[in-house]
Amino acid sequence: MVSKCANPACSTPFLYFHQGKLFRRESAAGIEAAEGNGKKRAMRNIEFFWLCNDCADKMTLTFEEGVGIAVRPRAVTETAA
Repeated sequence: MVSKCANPACSTPFLYFHQGKLFRRESAAGIEAAEGNGKKRAMRNIEFFWLCNDCADKMTLTFEEGVGIAVRPRAVTETAA
């Protein structure tokens, strides 16, 4: 459950879906579950992370192996005038 901004330096509480940016990360949980027909399938793990408006303007979330979710500055894109 998302309760606050994913930026550790920010304490803005999550209140509404229309504010900020919501991220979804899906991964295999490493657990197999039996289906009714005798077949097994890998269970998926879905996690949600949220950045508040202020943080989403300047940052994004990335997944780093061995570290997990990390807050990184957004890439600056230049536009033609």
